[in-house]
Amino acid sequence: MKPPFFDGHFPPSRPLDAKGGIRARSRRGAFGQTWWARRWIAVLERLELGGRLARGRSYARRGQVLDVAVGQGRVTARVQGSRPEPYAVSLEARTLSPSEWRRAAAALGREARFAASLLAGHMPDDVEDAFRAAGLSLFPERRADLRTACSCPDASNPCKHIAAVYYLLGEEFDRDPFLVFRLRGVDREELVALVGASPPARARAEASEAPAAEPLPASTDAFWRGSDPPEDLLGRVEPPSVTAALLGRLGPFPFWRGREPLFKALTPVYQAASTRALDVLVETSPTPETPARA
Repeated sequence: MKPPFFDGHFPPSRPLDAKGGIRARSRRGAFGQTWWARRWIAVLERLELGGRLARGRSYARRGQVLDVAVGQGRVTARVQGSRPEPYAVSLEARTLSPSEWRRAAAALGREARFAASLLAGHMPDDVEDAFRAAGLSLFPERRADLRTACSCPDASNPCKHIAAVYYLLGEEFDRDPFLVFRLRGVDREELVALVGASPPARARAEASEAPAAEPLPASTDAFWRGSDPPEDLLGRVEPPSVTAALLGRLGPFPFWRGREPLFKALTPVYQAASTRALDVLVETSPTPETPARA
């Protein structure tokens, strides 16, 4: 196994074509759109890997990474290189201890905006301030905080295969920022529970609790008797103003393997389905009877 971050040299080679690999959404330029994704990428690029970074970006964009699994404190992946057998890549981040996570949760709970954002499923823009206030860091800061390994013969660590996985992770953080927390040892649900259980956050929640509203009266007669549907039950039927709105709200598909984004690929399908549905509705709608001539 290569020593961590050894700056060795291995002659460049041409990778075999990978079928069905994960393709980066970025086709050129920098990786990562959000601050937390760019922060993650910056950790890698500070290592000054030279040409291996460029080859890693190329591998990520051409789909050489076959699969990626993100667990608590560990990422595993397979990358197709120049040999028939894909290389096994692993990244291990130092996880925070339970006591460190309690300290972080207490710092997050002291700020209403932090707690509100996290409980609503959003990443606060300045969440690192709370970690620093607790004497911690959300992202790995030292080389000892992040260990990487690859089964390829390249003596450098990180190699281009590790770099490719690293770049894809940065894009995945754009889609789901809570993967950063998972790498540091807690899943999203655990973090929300910790922040919600912290004394400041719990006190605010109890103070803001409103009395429960009385249930609406139930009428069994009305339930069993029912009523006729209104004539305008469907209302005005027309094509949606926004195509594939729900798909757009869901965001990018995790570790997408297609040559074009899922939303772009499925938009013509949504448009065709909408047009066909309107045609079917018009064909099956009753038409008023033509009055007989005198």
